[in-house]
Amino acid sequence: MNLFAISDLHLSFNSEKPMDIFGKKWINHFNTIMENWLKLISDNDVVLICGDTSWAMNMKEVISDLNWIDNLPGKKIIIRGNHDFWWSSISKLNSIYENIKFIQNNYIPFKNYAICGSRGFNIDILDSQDKESHLKILEREKIRMNLSLSSAKKDGYEKIIYMSHYPPFSINNSSLNKNIFMDVLNEYDVEIVVYGHIHSNFEKFYDREINYTKYYLTSCDYLNFIPLRIL
Repeated sequence: MNLFAISDLHLSFNSEKPMDIFGKKWINHFNTIMENWLKLISDNDVVLICGDTSWAMNMKEVISDLNWIDNLPGKKIIIRGNHDFWWSSISKLNSIYENIKFIQNNYIPFKNYAICGSRGFNIDILDSQDKESHLKILEREKIRMNLSLSSAKKDGYEKIIYMSHYPPFSINNSSLNKNIFMDVLNEYDVEIVVYGHIHSNFEKFYDREINYTKYYLTSCDYLNFIPLRIL
């Protein structure tokens, strides 16, 4: 049983959102993902999908995209991204598929690890004119982060892998300056963080280790649409 990660699939089987407007590499990108997935991943493996799974706007639209994911080998764990407007109640989502699980305020066991996660937030926009409303969103995401992590710790898990859609540090400089998200990750001694959202300036977001935590960018275009093996 291996653990892989990928994010930002941006599927649109039931909506008009072609990704090739972002470059030639995105032409029929879902076929490229499927081909690589079938080469690497077996039914015993687990794949973490770190948000922006689908362009769908509601549950009716997203089912085609989720069915496509469900038909791929392995078990999948998904968190919400900033474009996942289809996201419904967590109990409803987790009742649909046997081999797809969704994280919000909860965790999913994997071997002796707990897989935790939340969407996160772009901390670089806190200096904008909407600072007050952004701070409310930031606090909400911090609460969800703590709920997910604390539930795992309460159940006795010491080894934690954390999924975030946004990187838990500044997108503008990626300097890993301390912020509330990294403070929480350090507080819970998170071993591995996988995140997405980034589609440019990849040289600033190389895989790294800081404070004994390993960080991996898993945006599918960064990975050349090849799921990244984590464990």
